[in-house]
Amino acid sequence: MTEGTEVKRFSRQSMTGAKGIIECLKREKVENVFCVPGESYLPVMDAIRGEPSIQLISNRHESGAAFMAEGYAKASGKTGVVMATRGVGASNLTIGVHTAYQDSTPMVVFLGQVHSKFRGREGFQEVDLDQFFQPIAKWTFEIRDAERIPEIVQRAFRIAQSGRPGPVVLSLPEDVLLEETMMTFGPAVEKSKPGPSSGELEKIETLLQQARRPLIIAGGGVKWAQGEQELLQFAENVEIPVMAAFRRHDVFPNDHRLYVGHLGLGTNPNLIRTATEADVVIALGTRLSEVTTQDYTLISPDQKLIHIDIDPNVIGRVYAPDIGVTADIRIALKGMMDLNIQSHWSDWTISRRHTYENVSSPDVHPNDPINRHVIDLLQKHLPEGSILTNDAGNFTGWLHTFYQFKHKRTYIGPTSGAMGYGMPAALGAKLANPERTVVSLSGDGGFFMTIQELETAVRYTIPIICIVFNNRMYGTIRMHQEIHYPGKGIGTDLGNVRFAELAKSIGADGYTIHEKNEFESVLREALKGDRPTVMDVITNPEQISVTSTLEDLRHRIRE
Repeated sequence: MTEGTEVKRFSRQSMTGAKGIIECLKREKVENVFCVPGESYLPVMDAIRGEPSIQLISNRHESGAAFMAEGYAKASGKTGVVMATRGVGASNLTIGVHTAYQDSTPMVVFLGQVHSKFRGREGFQEVDLDQFFQPIAKWTFEIRDAERIPEIVQRAFRIAQSGRPGPVVLSLPEDVLLEETMMTFGPAVEKSKPGPSSGELEKIETLLQQARRPLIIAGGGVKWAQGEQELLQFAENVEIPVMAAFRRHDVFPNDHRLYVGHLGLGTNPNLIRTATEADVVIALGTRLSEVTTQDYTLISPDQKLIHIDIDPNVIGRVYAPDIGVTADIRIALKGMMDLNIQSHWSDWTISRRHTYENVSSPDVHPNDPINRHVIDLLQKHLPEGSILTNDAGNFTGWLHTFYQFKHKRTYIGPTSGAMGYGMPAALGAKLANPERTVVSLSGDGGFFMTIQELETAVRYTIPIICIVFNNRMYGTIRMHQEIHYPGKGIGTDLGNVRFAELAKSIGADGYTIHEKNEFESVLREALKGDRPTVMDVITNPEQISVTSTLEDLRHRIRE
């Protein structure tokens, strides 16, 4: 390494702790920081004010800020950055940190903390933040020495991005932010990308040569490794069908002859049989979560399991694999391209694709619920490459069952099942991809949880389209009530919120929609617009899910 190169990669400067943090953000090429302002970290905000390469997005609530940062990270492939103040602000954004943890999303969280001299005295809004967040973060740390800020912050970015990505939380005592000292800055993070050994590849080859009904389950690790194209090529080389793990729909083109479905909530039993009847399962970049594995029942001892993931702690956590490989998924798939595998399972592949097509038929009938027509019209009118985000709720069943994700990086959803996620995540996705159409789908319950971020969208001119499926109830919980306590719903009915008028009062466009024809005309106009748009779709509360009405559920219990 030459002396000139060292100067570019390393530098030593005297500055305050706050400016040291911003210097680290610059080196990591951070462009957007999300926050709710707080007095405990004012020096950091002031330092951002003097840095033209970084935009500060001021949110209405810390949960919205965290969801925006998480959605931005998913859409951009970069690390999301969010800030909040002390115990109260920090507590408000925990839902976003937990979402990033379960969704394996890289995020760095900066939290203002009380003055070091006040620690341990139950100071104003004092919480031991590093301990508070430890169970839901990859790493937590309280910085108590300004000189170590470059070391700790750059380490935070490395941990957030390396291995299985996730959130890192840093606590910032306000006196440390004002302290001036000499700091040494290192190069930006470069992620390690390990690959499988030759011996592991040989074992995979041998096992697949013996297979008769192989199946790939592809998860978020494929997306974070940017290995979608390699997955497509490998699957085509060996003619193995592919299923998407929970809320990873866009990992493989849904209109491809090898795509055979999504393993999620309410998955059709015929699709689940694809997984249970496979004799060899190749799990790629998935932790085989509770939902993906249908309450950990999907894989039996009679099946062979090849589990490849970049995090060794994921392998064997749920199912002991016959072959477990710690590797970057893209690198692993490249290595697997050269395997000598003669596919002799074409009948299996064709039959499972036919099964998927039968249960996700694109045919729409005039009497279908408006929910079904909404998904059909989105499929017809959204430009290629449009990004869809969704909240938690039964309405997602219509999206998950019928919408065809044909391009990579076009879907963002919370595997944690967090309500209030869809709209702020869409704002983050739009900031990451301003040239693409971004649409959020929410139920009325979830949408109202973070509706305040609609004003953030107006203030920063972030033109997304928000579709609200409004049945005036917490639908998912009502469904479970009817299953376990038929006819005894309590606490799940909601009031009549005029979302269109509320949107207009904030400065967005708003429409109330009762019929499919109304939806189509409004969607066409919204796609031409340059302001946030809310489409309040009034749905039938009786139609509780894709396959059932409330009366259907009660009837089954009575029988």
